[in-house]
Amino acid sequence: MKIVFDGENKEEKVQPKIETKYFVEKKSSGSGKQLGVLCLGLTGGIIGGVLSTVLVLDAKGIDKIQTNASAQGGTTNSIVTSYNFATVENPVVAISKQVGPSVVGIKTTYQAQTFFGSTEAEGEGSGIVYSKEGYIITNYHVVEEAIKSKNAKVEVLLSTGESLEAKVIGGDEITDIAVVKVEAGKLTAAEFGDSDGVEVGELAVAIGNPLGQEFAGSVTVGYVSAVNRTMTAEGTTYNLIQTDAAINSGNSGGPLVSSSGKVIGINTAKIAATGVEGMGFSIPINEVLPIVEELITNKKIARPYIGIGGVEIDEYDAKRYNLVPGVYVQTVDIKSAAEKAGIRQGDVITEVDGTKVASVAEINVIKNKKKVGDKLTVKLYRDGEYKTVTVTLALAE
Repeated sequence: MKIVFDGENKEEKVQPKIETKYFVEKKSSGSGKQLGVLCLGLTGGIIGGVLSTVLVLDAKGIDKIQTNASAQGGTTNSIVTSYNFATVENPVVAISKQVGPSVVGIKTTYQAQTFFGSTEAEGEGSGIVYSKEGYIITNYHVVEEAIKSKNAKVEVLLSTGESLEAKVIGGDEITDIAVVKVEAGKLTAAEFGDSDGVEVGELAVAIGNPLGQEFAGSVTVGYVSAVNRTMTAEGTTYNLIQTDAAINSGNSGGPLVSSSGKVIGINTAKIAATGVEGMGFSIPINEVLPIVEELITNKKIARPYIGIGGVEIDEYDAKRYNLVPGVYVQTVDIKSAAEKAGIRQGDVITEVDGTKVASVAEINVIKNKKKVGDKLTVKLYRDGEYKTVTVTLALAE
């Protein structure tokens, strides 16, 4: 299978490692299809009807950092009504009252090209207020059309019913995180918890707008089904919180909330297939907040880049072609970090930083924990011998 590394936003494009009976569709704005095993909960449609959209999730592990919305202290911008969750009769009611005002609807209106020409289309999702200054967290795919087109319009719908025009501050397709901003007075900022401390079996509450604004502020309840759930799609491995709280199209960008009323994740995906129920996924908030801070500061994410394209070589192919299992280097970008390190076409990468790798996704998991300027130790097989090189990670040119 050919892997193509394409620079600044993504290191590679590959087919998802998902059972063939499931079909994963990257994007189908206004198509009305519900085909994916991993479905991001964005609703969208062409004028005259609201149709569902199926997308593929992006998320990436990022080192935890302190922000003004830290796990320890909660956001200093919050003006929420506080509840003693240990003493309330029904914590879900308290959670709904405390977090509900911080949940918004996000509508994107844009021009879509169809067989009959250009027509107005719209997509809807959810968001969570990050600060009273007007910054709002959502998913990249919710506002993707606005990021790609200057003519698109983004509208934020508050829990009060008020509609405000918003601008996109920045978005990161790999992590599926974006930040938009409204010029408003005192918004109700959410409090953010510590997703590293989340345990299986905890109460989990999802709040958002399933199927659009008609069902705005819907609350669904379940439990944390699993933590650190890894999934691979399009060559990227994601770390997710799994929950059985119902997450549907339109919930994307909304919060997953703990029993203490703090946001522990951003709802982003579900498994949609015959015979499958109650399998929704959220990006852990400790991985979201550093991305949000960098987007607010720099408008984009500075992500390290290696600069190779490769093919996965399993045991069978290794014997067939007299190679070793690993990642066969098919292309090396000119002036890339890989070329400068001496990696050549035809090499087989077997280890990165002492960890055996059998796929491009595994290389990216290691690489994306690094920063620009950091080094990777790469062990490779060439002409019947093993060789070790040092790659200094750089930005894509």
